[in-house]
Amino acid sequence: MKKILFGATAAAVVAAGTFGAVSANASAPAAAPAAVVRADAGDDNLQQSTHLTIEAATKAAQATLDAAEKENQRVSVAVVDRNGNTIVTLRGDGAGPQSYESAEKKAYTAVSWNAPTSELVKRLANAPTLKDIPGTLFLGGGAPVTAKGAPIAGIGVAGAPSGDLDEKFAQAGVAALNK
Repeated sequence: MKKILFGATAAAVVAAGTFGAVSANASAPAAAPAAVVRADAGDDNLQQSTHLTIEAATKAAQATLDAAEKENQRVSVAVVDRNGNTIVTLRGDGAGPQSYESAEKKAYTAVSWNAPTSELVKRLANAPTLKDIPGTLFLGGGAPVTAKGAPIAGIGVAGAPSGDLDEKFAQAGVAALNK
């Protein structure tokens, strides 16, 4: 008898609590609909930029890899956009494990300063802390891609025995975009 009475009491308490919650919600005033805010940026607030297509980036990366393979070099190639985001990477057969990341960093460095990384290495003599900037790599092998004088992408190559060779292959990728 105690169990039945306790069960009925518990059910009544739960029902009262549910009814109270429903009553409280039903009596609350409806919230006013949120005002719709519409804004459109004016032309003075916009900047148009140029980007490589995936097809163009792939063409440049493949031309770079082909140039390296003609000289029996095992390299990795990276093409990044103006913001340093990777568009395409190709890792050639036999390329070292470090070459993939190095190629991306060289491409990023080249586009960031709109200069071949071999030129940037020379700047380290006057500003040695440049090498401390995250994501950069100041070794030969990176080449910027420009349009109307402004950097729009970077091509980085890593894995050849010298930065000069890496950069020569990166320049082959840039040249492929001009054809």
